[in-house]
Order: sequence, then structure tokens, then C-alpha cells
Amino acid sequence: MLIEIKTYAELDTEKLMAVYAESNLDNTDYFFPELEDKALAVRKVEEGFLRYLQTQFFAKADNSYWILEENGIWLSAVRLNPIDEGLYYLVALETHPAHRRQGHAAALLRGLIEVLKARGPFRLCDCVDKENLPSLRTHEACGFRLKTDPGLNYLTGETNEYDVGFEFTWDAANP
Repeated sequence: MLIEIKTYAELDTEKLMAVYAESNLDNTDYFFPELEDKALAVRKVEEGFLRYLQTQFFAKADNSYWILEENGIWLSAVRLNPIDEGLYYLVALETHPAHRRQGHAAALLRGLIEVLKARGPFRLCDCVDKENLPSLRTHEACGFRLKTDPGLNYLTGETNEYDVGFEFTWDAANP
């Protein structure tokens, strides 16, 4: 089932942190390199992530989190940021570590694309790490095409040489 979350109050933070468990652990080296206690470092990363969602991400009324759920388990998640009329930017597409390689990220993207099609013409952009082969393949399988190299972060306007930019475009008149 595809779930759209529009407010922090709707967010099941425990289920969300389970989806991002691996990334949160990886982020400990970046945000808290001085902490040897990895469990403490992960808690600090999670606290910072949730604080960002509460105070910044959901502070923008049109932002939303999209979740693919099955049997009460959050399998995959992504943030959707409207940038301009018909232009959306995806951030942090992730699949629960225990449920990878089962097509859940693709199912989430395809479901989100169908929802956006019902709203009218759109462009859906995302940046993907050049070395993240599963994500690169998932985007391509879902109809995304390489748009920029390096990747462009539509939220900051910055480019990142380690990313490529993907775009999915849909126009009801020319599907």
C-alpha cells in the first residue's frame, strides 16, 4: 500500500528509522566521527534526522513523505519536494535493509508516478550516487532518464560530482 504523509504527527518514526537504519549507521562517521559508541552515534543521527523532518521538511506545507507498506512494515520511503509548478524533487529514496532486492523501491516510485500523473503534467527529478548501481537501475527501470552529470540538488542549487541527475517527465498530451 502506498501512503502519503503530510505532517510530522502522521509519521511513525520507529518504522521510518528502520527503513533508514543502514544509512543512519553510515552517517555516524560523517556527523559524529569522534564517537566510538556506535549505538549512541546512531541515536544522535536519528535525533538529528527526525528534528530536521519536524522543523524543516514538514514546515513546508506541500512537502510529503511517501511510504510503501506491506503487512504493517514500511518497506521503502522517499521524500517529495515540490519545487515549482509541475516540478518535483525526490530525496532519500531508501529501502528497509531486510527487504532489499525485492522491487520495493521501484514499486514506490511507480506508485508515486501514477499519483502525480493524476495531478497533471510533471517532471520528477532525483540525484543518485554514481556508484549506487541498484538505485541507478531502479530509476532507469521506472522510466527515469539521465538529465545531468554532475547531479543537481534542486533544493540548494548545488551540484555534486559524485551524483548524476535523473528525470522522469510526463505530459498527458504526449504520454
